[in-house]
Amino acid sequence: MSVLIYLISSLPMLHFGQRPPITFEKFIALCKGKVNDGELLALERTGEIEGFSCPGLSLKKWHAFDTALRNELVKLRAVRHKLEPTKYLRPDSSYVEPQITHTALNAQRSPSLMEGEKILDLARWQKLEELSFGHYFDLDVLFIYAQKLLILERWEKIRSANPETILKETLTAG
Repeated sequence: MSVLIYLISSLPMLHFGQRPPITFEKFIALCKGKVNDGELLALERTGEIEGFSCPGLSLKKWHAFDTALRNELVKLRAVRHKLEPTKYLRPDSSYVEPQITHTALNAQRSPSLMEGEKILDLARWQKLEELSFGHYFDLDVLFIYAQKLLILERWEKIRSANPETILKETLTAG
């Protein structure tokens, strides 16, 4: 337990919209030898949606939230394209939270794709903050940290992308 306390207290703070202070790979390397092999494997796979077995209650709630948010986006997009959404929905959509519909609708209505993605990721970040309440030095903190780090890394890739290269790739692909 004391090793876990040391590990968690030595991790740099994460703030939405800022550059990630460490990479996900570095985070996993820091966890090696401080958590058991099964927990380490779960941490490495924490960004996966399909086939992921959640060891902690907080992460189960997180995956239920994220699945429900994704399903709500599928429903909105299916309506727009006049498609039946049921074949695109992810299983286990028993999670109900009224703000999910509102978040998905705001993201969908956003005139900018980037702003829509930001709305979604901010909602994800806020859910992770909510789930972290009461967890200070347990394994759930590491899983929440990993999820936040993956969000920050995603935005760092977006920020560092070369728009000219993306445009050329898009034009040559079409």
